[in-house]
Amino acid sequence: MLNRHLANFGFLVVLFFASITVTPAMAINLAPLWNFSDPALSERRFREAQATASADDALILQTQIARTYGLRKDFARAQQILREMEPRLPGASAEVQVRHALEYGRTLASTAHEQDSQTPEVKEQARLAYGRALELAKAARLDGLTVDALHMMAMVDTAPADQLKWGQEALAVVQASTQPDAKKWEASLRNNIGYALHQLGRFDDALEQFQQQIVLRERGTNAEATRVAYWMFAWTLRALKRNDEALAIQQRLEREGDAAGEPDPYVFEELEILYRERGDAAQAEAAAARKKALEK
Repeated sequence: MLNRHLANFGFLVVLFFASITVTPAMAINLAPLWNFSDPALSERRFREAQATASADDALILQTQIARTYGLRKDFARAQQILREMEPRLPGASAEVQVRHALEYGRTLASTAHEQDSQTPEVKEQARLAYGRALELAKAARLDGLTVDALHMMAMVDTAPADQLKWGQEALAVVQASTQPDAKKWEASLRNNIGYALHQLGRFDDALEQFQQQIVLRERGTNAEATRVAYWMFAWTLRALKRNDEALAIQQRLEREGDAAGEPDPYVFEELEILYRERGDAAQAEAAAARKKALEK
């Protein structure tokens, strides 16, 4: 399914970057329309917004409609929607063209894809799309989309050292930018950089990134994201053999998750490990049982 239109579409992606209207600021605000946990709802919102949108904004919304199909793993439909936009791309704004390239790339390589779909040919097509998106976003000074393209390159180059490189390059864009669409990426990038460092065994450096992520998350209102940030921090404390500190955080996360009605199986996975390392078999078994119940 992924390879059906690969060659033709990849060639067309290259063609549509010659004539671009440079726009230094983002157009329509997509954030209120997105519900990433409900792509079908998001699609309905985007289609409703198209009814009153300008020509360029309608095309931007179309790229997001394609993305909703990618999140539902209907990559063929996502590519079809993007192909239908092709005749209008040469006269469209830079943002439209960047988003078109980004979403095409996401139909090929993203967290939604199964590992066995990521062939060398598919990855090369994705790299081409993300590279073009990056080139155009930089030229148009669309810092948020520049960061997005850089972070998606880590979906192609999945070795930890490569993911660290892309994450650090994206973070440098964020730190140099004054644009809110770029600044909002910092916490996620700190998480990604920390994860790559952890995978590389650089636990002290990873801990620093996760600590900075916590500071950023604490300023926001997303309690779940904040709990995840603390989980990553505690996970790395365990790697550093600071088990008492790690256990205290995971126990707090257990209480907070229960209070929010959102118990996290990963918390119980860590608790089981930490309790076993303390020799507390009863607590370890209780944590394992809770994890198993949540995974049913």
